[in-house]
Amino acid sequence: MFLDLLRRRNPEFLRAVAQLHAAGELPVNCYAIDLDAVERNAKAFASEAARLGLTAFAMTKQIGRNPDVSRALVRVGLTHAVGVDLQCAIAAASGGLRIGHLGHLVQIPRHEADQAASLEPLYWTVFSEAKAREAGAAALKRGRTQDVLLRVAAPGDRFYTGHEGGFALEQIVAAADLIDSIPGVRFGGITTFPATLFDPDTGTAMPTPNRGTLMRAAKLLTASGRVGFQINAPGTTSVSVLEGLARDGATQVEPGHGLTGTTPLHAVTDLVEEPAIAYVTEVSHLWNNKAYVFGGGFYVDPVLGKSTTPALVVGRGDDVSAAPALPVDMPAAEAIDYYATIPTADKHIAEGDTVIFGFRPQVFVTRALTAAISGISAGKPHVEGVWAADGSAPLTLASAMTPTE
Repeated sequence: MFLDLLRRRNPEFLRAVAQLHAAGELPVNCYAIDLDAVERNAKAFASEAARLGLTAFAMTKQIGRNPDVSRALVRVGLTHAVGVDLQCAIAAASGGLRIGHLGHLVQIPRHEADQAASLEPLYWTVFSEAKAREAGAAALKRGRTQDVLLRVAAPGDRFYTGHEGGFALEQIVAAADLIDSIPGVRFGGITTFPATLFDPDTGTAMPTPNRGTLMRAAKLLTASGRVGFQINAPGTTSVSVLEGLARDGATQVEPGHGLTGTTPLHAVTDLVEEPAIAYVTEVSHLWNNKAYVFGGGFYVDPVLGKSTTPALVVGRGDDVSAAPALPVDMPAAEAIDYYATIPTADKHIAEGDTVIFGFRPQVFVTRALTAAISGISAGKPHVEGVWAADGSAPLTLASAMTPTE
């Protein structure tokens, strides 16, 4: 789906990817990111969020916490990140983003609370009293009082398997009071995930039962006399859903795939955000009428369900716009993705040819690289840098070798 979208809405990006890979400037197993497009997407997001009075925290795990992208986000006003876990928050901070939110979706391990506190996050989500006490003790060591968000849940809410946890809706007022009695922390607000999900039947983004739970929790807290608390409502976040979230009382949103135009909504509707990410690799070798292409980053986010994954195969000197989209046999989920294969019958495919995929990625769970490309809109594409999936500089042969005494 997203390959067709890229071909239609961002062909110059695909042309740049093919040219840079052919020139040896983009490595295989690499997610190329159109930095100009991401910056435009982020600017549109920041502008609409500001208009609606929403605070936005960028989720960068999907793009491997690429530092060049992080710096671009800061330039347009998205200065803070949400960390899906502590490692994600550390990587985002290393890339130049401050930490707006951590502890949600993944709680902070007991012995890592001090490290989390050193990031001085604006908000820290806890699922239990014990986690709140750990956060408070760590904050006190730094002379701070930490604002915490409480995950709230009610029967009928939708959580992905393994994401469950939090405080019961009917106990949320008592839970907020409890938090305020714990040294080092204070009640800052409530959260859930997902507050919005793609509905394949209507092709639209719809509020989840969780969002209704957030609204009911907010009413209970307001009735108890609390004011000014945060309502954090992440999930399927694009510019198109912000007005509905603000209308329902949300104060914080967390764009991730919206920054690269790869939410499920983007697969079915042209939104303001442009598609801005593609996976580039190359043909390794030919065997038994199949072309084997290097993998390492073949985690196709299953949010849209099972589907075929085509790719463009571009020979050296060929025009990417003329390359057909060929079917790819992706590695099985239980296999290490060393290679994917493309049937070669009646097709002119050679070793070293560029192969470009367009799908919805989760780079942080792969061993892929990322590379932001600037200057595409000016016709002067340039690779800003190549980074590992955790946002660090990848190990190279030169860096691994030590001088001989």
